[in-house]
Parts: sequence; structure tokens; C-alpha cells
Amino acid sequence: MATPNYGYEKRQKELAKKRKKEEKLKHKAERKAGDTEHLPTQGQDSDTTGDTPTPGEAQ
Repeated sequence: MATPNYGYEKRQKELAKKRKKEEKLKHKAERKAGDTEHLPTQGQDSDTTGDTPTPGEAQ
């Protein structure tokens, strides 16, 4: 009977883990790219960011 090649198994496991991580990052980037299309419409509706000073506020 042949002995198990643990180095090969480890390498295959590492490659699978790397592939899964890359896919996850790719999906995350796609979601982020899709979300940025909607950001300008959300930002226009509300002006509660505090970027503009109110008329009695010191600058």
C-alpha cells in the first residue's frame, strides 16, 4: 500500500482556500462597485452630514 502524500494534500487545501478567498474578495468588490452607483442619490436627499455650518455657528 502506498503512503499518503501529505504535502500534496496540504498544497491542494491551501490552493482551495486561496481560490475561495479570491472569489469572496471579487464578490465583495462587485457589491461595493454596485453600491457606489446608489450613493449619490442617497446623499442628495439628506443634508444632515454637518459639512455646512449653520448661520450662527463660528467658523
